[in-house]
Amino acid sequence: MSSLAAHAGSSANGIVWDLSDLYAGTDDPRLEADLAEAQRRAEAFEGTYRGRINVPGGPAPEFLLGAVQELESLYEQIDRPLVYASLLHAAQTDDLPRGALLSRTRERRTRIVTHLIFFDLEWAQLPDEPASILLAHPVLTRYRHFLEQKRVWRPHLLSEPEEKILEEKNVTGRAAFVRLFDETVAAIRFPFERDGRCERLTLSQLNAKLYEPDREERRAAAEGITRGLREHARLLTFIFNNVVLDHAIDCRLRKFSDPMAPRHLANEIGGEVVTALMTAAERHYGTVERYYRLKGRLLGLEPLYDYDRYAPVFADLPTCSWDEARRIVLESYEAFSPRLGSIAREFFERRWIDAELRPGKRGGAFSASAVPSVHPYILMNYTDKLRDVTTLAHELGHGVHQYLARSVGYLQCDTPLTTAETASVFGEMLTFQALLERYSEPRTRLALLCSKIEDAFATVFRQIVLTRFEQLLHQARHERGEQTTEQINELWLQANRPMHGDAVQLTEGYAWWWLYIGHFIHVPFYCYAYAFGELLVLALVQKYRLEGAAFVPKYLDLLSAGGSAAPHELLARLGVDVTDPGFWDLGLQLLDGMVTEAEALAPRR
Repeated sequence: MSSLAAHAGSSANGIVWDLSDLYAGTDDPRLEADLAEAQRRAEAFEGTYRGRINVPGGPAPEFLLGAVQELESLYEQIDRPLVYASLLHAAQTDDLPRGALLSRTRERRTRIVTHLIFFDLEWAQLPDEPASILLAHPVLTRYRHFLEQKRVWRPHLLSEPEEKILEEKNVTGRAAFVRLFDETVAAIRFPFERDGRCERLTLSQLNAKLYEPDREERRAAAEGITRGLREHARLLTFIFNNVVLDHAIDCRLRKFSDPMAPRHLANEIGGEVVTALMTAAERHYGTVERYYRLKGRLLGLEPLYDYDRYAPVFADLPTCSWDEARRIVLESYEAFSPRLGSIAREFFERRWIDAELRPGKRGGAFSASAVPSVHPYILMNYTDKLRDVTTLAHELGHGVHQYLARSVGYLQCDTPLTTAETASVFGEMLTFQALLERYSEPRTRLALLCSKIEDAFATVFRQIVLTRFEQLLHQARHERGEQTTEQINELWLQANRPMHGDAVQLTEGYAWWWLYIGHFIHVPFYCYAYAFGELLVLALVQKYRLEGAAFVPKYLDLLSAGGSAAPHELLARLGVDVTDPGFWDLGLQLLDGMVTEAEALAPRR
């Protein structure tokens, strides 16, 4: 893919991914051929296996294995065009032909999948006794967890005609609202007024200004974000209301008693574990307030406003070019494991990363696992800040995790969200330690420590806040119907106030900032998984410090297993018990210790 107009201020100009390993271009005849072949194969699969899975005594193990293997191969062929279209669209969301290709591949996928829905239903409806015999059979060992997890959804599956209707209507329902949200937010040009001049900037550009040392710059950026969101609040609020209602209808139809229950089931985790995680984090809100009081003192600001939270504690920190960031991250990975370092290096050398800034590009960062026959791709927006180095390390962690997990096949390579952040946060921590060693001068070390604390707070405490907000929003939508923007604004502040206490003053404009958070739209109740992953990794970092080199092969085995076993089973192999309610305090105490270290490093005024 050719480079598009780039942002002149970034050293990552020209760092654009090469998607040719998927397809040579939008006119590649293989794209249409894959969709047509997948359609033919899906129809043949239905003709071969329909009515032969849920049979008295169950199917023969070898017959079921053949069905699962064909299903795995078929899903990869179905999804490859959609992966390509999704990545093209993320790279340039304001390009209409790319949006059209995304819609076309998504619609084709939906039509194809309707021929496969019967398999999940027949397998789930098979009585427990023959299913247990099949699950224990050696020939099905590779796919045991996949088959087990399909049966977990048994109480929540509908009839085949109903499932087909839901699948097809999703294209013009929820999926359409998700695309509308993404394209709307990406297309907004937020006003940034400074020194009598007004620019129109993207959300990513304005968010970057919240990390600037100049308070007026931050204030103007915050006001611009608020104004842009207010201008589009009617549409975005409508999208939120409909997505929440869609989720409620889905839960009702599938007999889920709690709106979080489908996410817990998909994450392979009990609701009681999530409750323990969230309440443990909330007990440590005092740690957050301690830090923000320290930051206010370091910045000499009273009060500290919401737009001050990410200000650098010192204005003259060094920048970091893309080439230098690449070197630091690769050295960190290679020092931990030459194998991980070698995989990470491929992302750079084979152009699997898109890092330049440009209008229309999706904001934030992600690593897309793509399909096992290819490899993952990373998208980020590199702005030459030191914090971008850890973002790069984070996404590369996802990338190497996804790369290693390809070996277990497409049906089991993806992990639940609860463990999806394991390698990303671990890679981030490795790089953070390298940055501390590289910048050992106390002043810069304090700045780096503060930045890491803030990132950890955003990953743990803020994600708990976001989850509490979602709970409030879903409850309000259920009890009182469609919510106005102002009503949801108050729910947002209600969820945020406990974390910030009296250490941070939330401005009137901050009430609108829920409007741009895509996690609420893409995956309901996604956010607690970030907190789970961060605190889990803090515990794993402690184990690595204790065990040294002996920890590395066990960690690589964990990543290579992907989602081929339940998270608690995989983690138990490393000596971790996430079902212990006291487990979460280990990571939270480490965060408290980081704040204590920052307090000790801070100069006295």
